[in-house]
Amino acid sequence: MEPVLKELFDSVERGDQKTAAAKVSEALAQGIKPERILNEGMVAAMAQVGKLFEEGEYFVPEMLIAARAMQAGLAILRPQLVAADFKPIAKVVLGTVKGDLHDIGKNLVSMMLEGASFEITDLGTDVGPEKFVQAVRDTGAEIVAMSALLTTTMPNMKNTIEALKEAGLRDKVKVMVGGAPLTDQYAKEIGADGYAPDASRAVALAKSLL
Repeated sequence: MEPVLKELFDSVERGDQKTAAAKVSEALAQGIKPERILNEGMVAAMAQVGKLFEEGEYFVPEMLIAARAMQAGLAILRPQLVAADFKPIAKVVLGTVKGDLHDIGKNLVSMMLEGASFEITDLGTDVGPEKFVQAVRDTGAEIVAMSALLTTTMPNMKNTIEALKEAGLRDKVKVMVGGAPLTDQYAKEIGADGYAPDASRAVALAKSLL
C-alpha cells in the first residue's frame, strides 16, 4: 500500500478530518485511482473502526469522529468517483420513523454504510411511511433501513412495511431495523428482513441481505 493510503487509513481511524481530506487530495495528485483511495484508505479504515467498536476499544463518540473524518475525505473524492463511474454496492433509503426525533444512531449507521460503499438517501427523523415509499420509488433503493429509539414509535416500523406492501414494493426491497428498544424477535414479528444492534453490525447485515 502506498504511504499516502496508509496515512489516509490512519487519519480516518483516529478521526482526524483535516488530515483525511488532505491525504485524499494528495493521493489523487499522485494518480491513485479513486476506487482504491476509497476502498484501501477509507472503507478498510471504517471496517477497522467497526472491529474496534465490537471489541470494546472504541465507543460511539470515537466511531462518530472516525465517520466524520471519512466523510471529509469522501467530500473531496465523490466527484472523482462519479467521473470514474464508480458503482455503489447498493442504494439504501434510511430514516428514523414517524414520531421519533432521535438521530445519533441513524446518523452513525448512515455514515458507516456510506463508508462501506453504499449510496445513502437519508430522510432524517420523524419519517412517515408514505415518505419511505416515495423515496424507494424515486431512488430504486434495494434496502430500507429504519430506526426507532422510543417504544411508542416502534409500531411505525410495521406501518411502513405495510405501506411498502400496499405500494407493491415490499418484494423489491430488503428492510432492516435498529434502535435501542428493538430485538431480533420484534424485527421478525413485524416482517423485517433483519435487525442490527449497532452501526458496525448494520453494515454486515446490509451486505448479507443483498
